[in-house]
Amino acid sequence: MKDERRLTETEILGVRVHDIDEQQTLDLMVQFIESGQPHQVATVNPEFIMRAGRDAEFLEVLRQVDLCLPDGVGVLWAGRVLGHPFKARVTGVDTVWRLAGLAARRGHRLFLLGAAPGVAERAGQVMKVAHPDLGIVGTYAGSPSAEEEPAIVERVRATQPHILLVAYGAPAQDKWIRRNLSRLNVPLCMGVGGTFDFISGVSKRAPVWMQRLGLEWLHRLYREPWRWRRMSSLPVFAVRVLGQRLRGGESRIARISE
Repeated sequence: MKDERRLTETEILGVRVHDIDEQQTLDLMVQFIESGQPHQVATVNPEFIMRAGRDAEFLEVLRQVDLCLPDGVGVLWAGRVLGHPFKARVTGVDTVWRLAGLAARRGHRLFLLGAAPGVAERAGQVMKVAHPDLGIVGTYAGSPSAEEEPAIVERVRATQPHILLVAYGAPAQDKWIRRNLSRLNVPLCMGVGGTFDFISGVSKRAPVWMQRLGLEWLHRLYREPWRWRRMSSLPVFAVRVLGQRLRGGESRIARISE
């Protein structure tokens, strides 16, 4: 018998985001893994949503993924404005850390794909120090180019992971997973952006007090000033969310079955 989970999802400028907290996320990921069927997870923030408004392929990918996590304080703000506040912010970095601990306890195997050469390997070493029983069956930088896809898919398939974390940045990572999901034979595939950089120490995450105040974006902008171009779309995001509110924001119950 199928185990059916019911989640509320809210559409923000055409992109659906599930109302879920950290523990529910892990519970659902366990269900995905144990099903043996391929599933895709995306971490949605305002930059995702604005990019999807300009990129029809990316929008379609986000509509097809099995779980869209509410990442980014802007997404939480949008939920409140639309009258459907989210339970919690579920970030990619924190989810990967929790998922690593869960995988170590349950014997689930991980493959880390993407980031700059050597970064995934370093991130895996840090994870292994924190969770000695964690099975990391492969790390590889590669690229999201179409030319490399067949070789990378075969590399991943050969190691038979339960979880594939892909760090090519959005939207490349999410499109890559969607194109190859049926061929990878991996139950849980998740785009994780800069997570390997943070875990490996290549990038420094904001202090906890800034995270709690929702100011991680400010810390990252300070350390990576080039991101201002991407963040410049945030005022437009706010205006459009307010416009959606005036038109009547919607939410619905989503049934996620294994």
